[in-house]
Amino acid sequence: MRQFPLEMRHVAPGRVVEWRLRSTAATRPAAPTAPTPDRVPEQGSGQGSGPGPAPGPGDAPGRRASFNQDKHFTVAEESRDAEDPVASWLALTFEVDGALDEAALTRALLAFVERHEVLRCEFRRLAGELACEPLPVGELTLEPREIASFVESEQVRDFLVDRFKRSIDTLAWPLFTMGAVVRPDSATVYLAFDHIVCDGMSMPIVLREVQDAYEALLRGEDLSPEPAPSYLDFAEEQRRRYLSIGADDERLGYWKSFIAGNGEFFPRFPLDLGVEPGRMYPIINEASSLLDAAEAEVFEKTCLAAGAKPFMGVLGSVAVCLREAGGPGVYRGFMPVSERGRGAWNDAVGWFVNTMPIEFDASPGLDFAQVVAGVRDGFREMIGHIDVPFVRAWELLAPEEFAARSWPYPVNFFSYIDMRKIAGAERHREWRPATHVWSARANGACSWFQRDAEGLHMNSIYVDTAAARRTMGDFQEALRHTVRSVSRSGGFRRPVALTSPRQSREHAPVRG
Repeated sequence: MRQFPLEMRHVAPGRVVEWRLRSTAATRPAAPTAPTPDRVPEQGSGQGSGPGPAPGPGDAPGRRASFNQDKHFTVAEESRDAEDPVASWLALTFEVDGALDEAALTRALLAFVERHEVLRCEFRRLAGELACEPLPVGELTLEPREIASFVESEQVRDFLVDRFKRSIDTLAWPLFTMGAVVRPDSATVYLAFDHIVCDGMSMPIVLREVQDAYEALLRGEDLSPEPAPSYLDFAEEQRRRYLSIGADDERLGYWKSFIAGNGEFFPRFPLDLGVEPGRMYPIINEASSLLDAAEAEVFEKTCLAAGAKPFMGVLGSVAVCLREAGGPGVYRGFMPVSERGRGAWNDAVGWFVNTMPIEFDASPGLDFAQVVAGVRDGFREMIGHIDVPFVRAWELLAPEEFAARSWPYPVNFFSYIDMRKIAGAERHREWRPATHVWSARANGACSWFQRDAEGLHMNSIYVDTAAARRTMGDFQEALRHTVRSVSRSGGFRRPVALTSPRQSREHAPVRG
């Protein structure tokens, strides 16, 4: 299971069917129908989303959104009002072999939505608070609708890219779209979500639950899904613990120490991307492989021999490459960390991500074992302070930057997931899943690394500028050389100068 641009996903042509979530309550107007390819959905008013009537002045907030959700929704409101909408989505595609039983898939998809409370939520701004009220399970239905039919893979690709961009809207309910490209002997199922209801680690949960429910129905079994642990409960607990803290709270000590060394709240991406302050740019979305399966196995053994986990070896390699390209000897960056392990939410869909700062020494002269030892110590220190939510720390310690609609400048960001350890990974070869992320605009660069049965892979989204294309191309080649050197020789070797045209990448860059 890998993450790469949707444009790189080969989907065989066929008939496109979509399922639209709708409320059946008599007091609620029906949700708007799914947009056709030539119609963009109506834009939200900035007063919230949902299929129900607008709130009245006497309405009080019900269940409140999480810190992540509130910031995300606020940015969507403000950018929509400014006619410069911030948009993004996360998506999953996977294969179903054999003739698709559309009725069974309809029931499987509805059971999945019913299990996860956050997927049934409508968000509204009430009395200054962002309320998220889940619709009752018995009030929902999925309506299948045949959308189009295509005879070429390129047509399917273009349709899906356009579909996700048009149909995922933070300010319009429902906050996801579900469909399938159906052929006589197989189908490609797709689900795309607004970030407000899920994160990257939700995608394997979606895959496993939908496939398991569909296969159970094909075997003639009944579905009686139990509610999954709710992200809304997690959000309530988080707000109860951290809404009232102030900037002088001792739990912000780790953040303050990081800021003292960094000089500011956000760790800057240390290489030139050619961006102007305050400006957002179209994106390039690209993916490539860094190590094949055998090389990744040796790389892991080298890391373990040095007392570190594989992600620590990758992060240490990133730090060394950035330093050799002109960055500082001390690596400082942001790292998303899953919060599912802190409670009962391992099988829950939601935005269980805390973004945390990490720093360690990557100075010239340090060997691989010394660098990854620094990563290990830095990670241990970071995990010891993971409780404070990133959005809350941002609001308290950098209030002027918190008021902006984006991070203030290119930020150093690193993410790693070992997909082999995900529940259901033993069937990934059969299901052939892939995840995809997209953002309308950016002012920096973000890179995600995935390990799967095929090796180590990298997906990057960055600004579409001449400087960024040059910088990120050189960085990717240097990183590939570095991790291969570790797997072959057990340590760092100086990257070979790029005096000839770069090696062709597995995937050409996609401009968004």
